[in-house]
Amino acid sequence: MKGTTDAGGQSSAVRLQDGPPGQPAGTVAGSSAARPLPTPATGAPTGRRRASFAARWRRDWPLLLMALPAVLLLLVFHYLPTVGNVVAFKDYDQWSGDTAIEAIVNSPWIGFTNFAELFADSQFWDALRNTLLITTFQLVFFFPLPIALAILLNSVVSSRLRGFIQTVVYLPHFFSWVLVVTFFLQMLGGSGLLAQVLRDNGLEPWNIMTNSDTFILLVSSESLWKDVGWGTIIFLAALTAIDQNLYEAAASDGANRWRRLWHVTLPGLRPVVVLLLILQLGNALSVGFEQFILQRDAVGRQAAEVLDTYVYYLGLLTQDYGVGAAAGLFKAVIGLILILVANRVARRFGEEGVFVRS
Repeated sequence: MKGTTDAGGQSSAVRLQDGPPGQPAGTVAGSSAARPLPTPATGAPTGRRRASFAARWRRDWPLLLMALPAVLLLLVFHYLPTVGNVVAFKDYDQWSGDTAIEAIVNSPWIGFTNFAELFADSQFWDALRNTLLITTFQLVFFFPLPIALAILLNSVVSSRLRGFIQTVVYLPHFFSWVLVVTFFLQMLGGSGLLAQVLRDNGLEPWNIMTNSDTFILLVSSESLWKDVGWGTIIFLAALTAIDQNLYEAAASDGANRWRRLWHVTLPGLRPVVVLLLILQLGNALSVGFEQFILQRDAVGRQAAEVLDTYVYYLGLLTQDYGVGAAAGLFKAVIGLILILVANRVARRFGEEGVFVRS
């Protein structure tokens, strides 16, 4: 029994086991009459009651209204088009109905024939190989750069200088791929700035824009220049969430700047890094469309053909919609498998991952 004294000087006590004679155990005793404690056995509520639907609607309707455009966007451009994946299992004939829905319904069911034709196409395997090579290269050499840039920007003392650098590195993200490719063409093309400087010095110019052997370096450099600044936004936000007392405690223990980076900064960024890495693996087979289709003719199909351009040329230009849909569905299924596997591996190493099974 533990006792307290109220404002009037009267003694009150909370008796959880024993009470005075005539009073049952598990009651609150004080100046007022003894009241029984609510317990699950008596059927008394143990938590806060859930609000009714009408009350929750009155409380949350502004947030629901704000989210409505995004929900409609996902519904119209992501969820409804997934119904068209049934074309991958049909011999689709666009003239078999007055509308696209009728054409899909009237087209005969052929099972996995489109997938067999897809896997027998050597161009599909070339596109898959190029996609995996570019994804792996950018994942190894491009993914860590936004983290390093965010750490460097976070260490800049002057807020004006930090804001200026952020503006400069963020700006290319808002350029279209047409402008980005044109910029690199003016700098590295056969008649670009670099070639002119080499000619003026009596050297043989390098035409990097049409060299299929270095195409992977070219597209990675373009992606790096365009999006490395934009990728630092999430990591800068994660850096601000790290407790500054940890840095002070590490400094008081004699840790230098590199040890504070290794033992405080990087562990603080680890959950965000794991989350973005899982999402990046989910898009492993989607390296882009505009960037590659703009440069496909310059370097050749063998070097620049990826799954996105393969689906475009096969499904739209040749009107082989069934095989094109099969290629798109294959890419989506592989991306889903990669996300599930990466999320499970992250959970095994103690990270939260993208989702948690309830």
